[in-house]
Amino acid sequence: MPELPEVETTRRGIEPHVLGRTVLGVIVRQPRLRWPVPEDLDEKLKGKQIQGLRRRGKYILFDVDSGALIVHLGMSGSLRMITVADEPVKKHDHIDILLKQGVCLRYHDPRRFGCLLWAEGDPLAHPLLAELGPEPFDLGFSGGYLYAAGQGRMAAVKTFIMDSRLVVGVGNIYANEALFRAGIDPRRAAGRIGLERYGVLAKVIVEVLGEAIAQGGTTLRDFVNASGKPGYFQQTLAVYGREGEPCLLCGSPIRCVRLGQRSTFFCPRCQH
Repeated sequence: MPELPEVETTRRGIEPHVLGRTVLGVIVRQPRLRWPVPEDLDEKLKGKQIQGLRRRGKYILFDVDSGALIVHLGMSGSLRMITVADEPVKKHDHIDILLKQGVCLRYHDPRRFGCLLWAEGDPLAHPLLAELGPEPFDLGFSGGYLYAAGQGRMAAVKTFIMDSRLVVGVGNIYANEALFRAGIDPRRAAGRIGLERYGVLAKVIVEVLGEAIAQGGTTLRDFVNASGKPGYFQQTLAVYGREGEPCLLCGSPIRCVRLGQRSTFFCPRCQH
């Protein structure tokens, strides 16, 4: 599933091509995504200028003067810039947003778990976005914030930092990698980690996500960016997907357990 780095990579890739351009129309070939595509989406967007393009968690927001288009890539979705005349429609190319100067933003989603929704007024008040926690790159995200939120919590720290109501964007891959860098056992209770260690964890969460964005995200199955290229952060993964392989620091075999129904990778010697 595309996580924060993959979504931010997509946003940055399409921004120069869509910002300030006028929508000529919307072609919906398959309206049955995770939620139905609004029947009047063409009417809502046609003739509107895209005034802003931002990300909130794993959602991309296309701002126009009357509201915003909210896009989520689901498990297998992608947004690509194409020239309509040169790009034949493929089986899972569900939606085209036609822009001036012959440019098209195409939504492709084999599993159809993504969504395109419309929000009147402020999209941040939409039910999907209203309860989200802070962005990891916000100034308010810190070790002190994590420490205070974790007091009395017996949930595993990995599950804790993956809660989007606490902080957005720390998906499974990045939670594994951040906890390894911080030297924290992912099974450890969130309420039993001190302020200093949470300070290290907050710092490395930002580092891991920043590095993943710089490398275009992580491609494990079918993520591609706005140009149709994969991400390369998977080449630097220290623990994720490396069960039984030697730890890069101490040589101990990497272990894998299930936490919150997710595969969790860690070094039993380096993380405690």
